Amino acid sequence: ITFGDNICEAIHGHNYRVACRVRGALDQHACVIDFIWLRDRLLEITSRLDHHVLLPDRHPAISVQKDNDHYEVRFEDRRWVFPQQDVALLPKDNTTAERLAEYIAGALLEPLMETGAQVTQLNVGVDENEGQWAWCELEL
Repeated sequence: ITFGDNICEAIHGHNYRVACRVRGALDQHACVIDFIWLRDRLLEITSRLDHHVLLPDRHPAISVQKDNDHYEVRFEDRRWVFPQQDVALLPKDNTTAERLAEYIAGALLEPLMETGAQVTQLNVGVDENEGQWAWCELEL
């Protein structure tokens, strides 16, 4: 994660938690969405991120280059090399909790729409540290 004034955090990890709220019309079974289906889709998405180095591929100051079986990452005079299988490359400009919530909501949106559920709002939250939540709210 980078902040203003050329600050780039040191490599560190988080035990993220993800929450999801779906709003919409009740179906013939008096449900908006099948909770088991929702849980399973969220697990598929978050499993692709779990135990990986999360890298943004659209950051203006962080260069991410794939080279054979690894990624080389540069920020100003700093350089890191990560094995390809340990990286989740995200189509985002940063790996903040806000951007992770957007990513997860975006990944969930298409399969959610394919269910035929009458969803009007999708909210995905990412908690990066015991109560530090960021939310992405999509009106559908």
